[in-house]
Amino acid sequence: MREEVSSILVAPAPEPRSSIQNHVAIYLACLLSFCQGVALRGVKMQASLDALSQGASSFQVGFIGAMFPVFPLLLAVFAGRVGDRIGVRWPMIGGCVVMALGIAIPLAWPGIPGLFACATCVGFGQIFFHVSVHNLIGMFGDGTARTRNFATFSLAQSTSAFFGPSITGFSIDGFGFGPTFVLLAAISFVPALMLLAKPSIVPARKAHAPAERSGGSAALLAIPALRRTLLLSGFTLTGIELFSFYFPVYGRSIGLAASTIGMVMSSYAVAAFIVRLGMSGASRRIGEVGVLTASLFMAGATYMLVPFVSHAILLALVAFLLGLGLGCAQPLTILLTYNHAPKGRSGEALGMRITVNKLTQIAVPVVFGGLGSAFGLVPVFWANGIFLLAGGVMSLAERRLSTTRVVHASVGAMAAERQEEEKA
Repeated sequence: MREEVSSILVAPAPEPRSSIQNHVAIYLACLLSFCQGVALRGVKMQASLDALSQGASSFQVGFIGAMFPVFPLLLAVFAGRVGDRIGVRWPMIGGCVVMALGIAIPLAWPGIPGLFACATCVGFGQIFFHVSVHNLIGMFGDGTARTRNFATFSLAQSTSAFFGPSITGFSIDGFGFGPTFVLLAAISFVPALMLLAKPSIVPARKAHAPAERSGGSAALLAIPALRRTLLLSGFTLTGIELFSFYFPVYGRSIGLAASTIGMVMSSYAVAAFIVRLGMSGASRRIGEVGVLTASLFMAGATYMLVPFVSHAILLALVAFLLGLGLGCAQPLTILLTYNHAPKGRSGEALGMRITVNKLTQIAVPVVFGGLGSAFGLVPVFWANGIFLLAGGVMSLAERRLSTTRVVHASVGAMAAERQEEEKA
């Protein structure tokens, strides 16, 4: 009887996939993320512009922005646990369906309340896809191969960051808000169709002993390296999210058209794509934490410049510099979270990363939205710049600790070798 129970708990290991199969699956997974990224970035931009066109205040726009991360905050850890237990394919499919339905809500329910409902529902579906696709990329390879895979994945995300605002801006100017909601909902639904048609995109799930999944979230937070990575991820994502939501507001305040705002925001994506091409090489030279530290300092300094720029071309240049700063930060925090997580709990750790991010992202748009209504948008960008610079200081401390650990490990290894030589 005990043998039967153990065979159920610990299933036979799946057959290894060939390198060609892995490469094909990685690119297909990146395509799934690209479609979701286009839809998500597009609907965030569209929600803010649609609200402004209906006479919403800066505070209301900020509150709509805060609705996107409500369910990700509440369900991120749960979504990660679901992926760890049943695999990532069905959570990704369900997330796509719910997200597409959420984007379509303003078609049936026009007005500001419909945009609130849209943001909330999109966040609910997106979190299951978001955590699962990160966990999926981490399944393909170890060490340098995993770093390379996350770099490839980040290129797909930066590409979606270019096409999402651009497609949305031109669609709004050319066809209006209604048809653009239909377009984004259709794009969001494409990954679900792909996963249903080709299940082999997702590798067979590796079974883990129950002991590897024990301890709860407190046990994960007790890991110092993971805890620091989660905090740094919160700093990083705050900069990215405020760019997505407040650049359109700032662009409208200086009289830019929707298509111009889309192209300005797309320059961020171009820079992120360029810097991510060199992410693997830079990580080999100065380490993942070193690259993350430089990214946070550069992004913080760039945010301080935004209120001084009002010309579209110069604003695009500032967005490009911001893309260079934050382009590597997000994939690096995902990679470091996956690497620091215990076996069998990577999805849960990635979910905790999202929870930390959303705690910050919910508070910041609401607080900064009220700040913007009272004092204008200048304090919004300056406060976020200071926030990112503080993250750079924390990352610098983490890098010094990492260097110290490496030195101590090298000294210990040399001492062990000497002892072995003396015994011989």
